[in-house]
Amino acid sequence: MEESHVELVQKIRERLEIIRSKLTLAAEKSGRSASDVLIMAVSKRQPISVIEAGYACGLRSFGENYAEEAVEKIHQLDHLNDVRWEMIGHVQSRKSALVAANFSRVHSLDTLKLARRFDSARSSLGKPQPLEVLLELNVSGEASKEGLPAWKNDQWEDLLPFIGEIQSFGGLQLTGLMTMPPLFENPEHSRPFFQRLRQALDYLNHQIPGLGLTELSMGTSADYCVAVEEGATIIRIGQALLGPRIFRTGN
Repeated sequence: MEESHVELVQKIRERLEIIRSKLTLAAEKSGRSASDVLIMAVSKRQPISVIEAGYACGLRSFGENYAEEAVEKIHQLDHLNDVRWEMIGHVQSRKSALVAANFSRVHSLDTLKLARRFDSARSSLGKPQPLEVLLELNVSGEASKEGLPAWKNDQWEDLLPFIGEIQSFGGLQLTGLMTMPPLFENPEHSRPFFQRLRQALDYLNHQIPGLGLTELSMGTSADYCVAVEEGATIIRIGQALLGPRIFRTGN
């Protein structure tokens, strides 16, 4: 039996209160305020009814992984004009224009080819705001992970010309970094990878005067408290916030 809107809202609100409580404690440990951290609801494979319930709970940032699934939702929910749609999954080049047209921010930029396509598409749309982008870094060295190589300190220098190119694109605004560490049962094991992303951000800001990167997108349902302790400004929370996903095929 499908849950009613009221029931969905109640469940999400209860989960959100738990997350905010844990987030507050983690932020205090790092000398920050919980207001410094955005809770992004990962809504991939979730139906419209769940997103609407999340919106009723005050959530305004929704993260999606699959372009066509997301755009279908975006069009159905276009009356919610203060929602910020964020692409957190790998973007295929052939879907770059679709993403550039419909999203406020992309967390998974990791090639110049994709950056050029985003820039071209965003510029041709005549949108007043550039597409905000984060560089996805692979800080673990896992071959299965997307992202620019950044698990060794001497690889960070190779990021500098990449960033220089992105800065030349008028349709893009680079604001930070994102990573996906290996999945561990113990969230403490994720800590070194979050530390490395923060160190990479500090390095890049130091090497490029005026760069001003501020966003660290790191931490999911399994390890967001550790991520916040290590400086996360955006945490990506899926099932721990919105509940079990509904499988949908196609993209």
